[in-house]
Amino acid sequence: MSLQAFALIILAGLIHACWNIAAKKAGGDARFAFFTSALMMFIWAPLGWWMGRDVVPGWGRMEWGFVVASGLLHVGYYVILLRGYRKADLTVVYPLARGSGPLLSSLVAITLLGERISALGVFGIAGVVGGVFLIAGGPALLRAAHDPAARQRVHAGIFYGVLTGVFIASYTVVDGYAVKVLLMSPILVDYMGNFVRVGVLAPTVLRDRATALRLWRLQWRFALLVAAVSPVAYVLVLYAMKEAPLSHVAPAREVSMLFAALIGGHLLGEGDRLARIAEAVLIAAGVTALALG
Repeated sequence: MSLQAFALIILAGLIHACWNIAAKKAGGDARFAFFTSALMMFIWAPLGWWMGRDVVPGWGRMEWGFVVASGLLHVGYYVILLRGYRKADLTVVYPLARGSGPLLSSLVAITLLGERISALGVFGIAGVVGGVFLIAGGPALLRAAHDPAARQRVHAGIFYGVLTGVFIASYTVVDGYAVKVLLMSPILVDYMGNFVRVGVLAPTVLRDRATALRLWRLQWRFALLVAAVSPVAYVLVLYAMKEAPLSHVAPAREVSMLFAALIGGHLLGEGDRLARIAEAVLIAAGVTALALG
């Protein structure tokens, strides 16, 4: 992995952790996902038009098919993630989602896309996934807690975290193929997917406009923050995919857990910060191994 790709992933990880904390604090549902997608369309419209005015008219069925598939997968990812944040702690849902996603996408990239990975890269994947597992609670996740309510909350976090990871793996492979094989612009893949997301989520908002308006008044600041910065994080990752193997980039994204442990644990008060920081160091070691491998 090149130094440039590594730097893109580090910056993307910081941004990603920050917007996930904002989404958790918003406590939103599918309507919050609609708010953020609609705001992304408007905020990033000048850039989308400038980059797509000569490119998009030349897209065929293949390109549009990948845009639609990407948009649908991102809808599923975001709605499930938000639901998990409402039912469980960020420090359970987020690390499980970020850990299971790259593991699955790396396996797909190696087994189906023919990518190769060195022994050091394998060590890096193991370090990332192991560190994420420990941050999420380690063996305690399997035993859960003696308190039924706490046990139910942990189990909900496991379920939604892993399900979110499946969507992460899916859209990572789809988007990675679009930018690496079809040579589509990372910015356009992400931006045009907003139109798919808005179209899919609009019925949820229109079904109960009064509730949607009430939630908008409560959540618009969080939605604006997510809309402004989350595309930057993902586009940086897509550009990194153009320069480095998907099987390296996907796990390396989990450096965001280091930032989530430092920032999210303090702001949300969900866990032992010292333990989570120590566990995040394992992730950082895994990321370094991936960068060198």
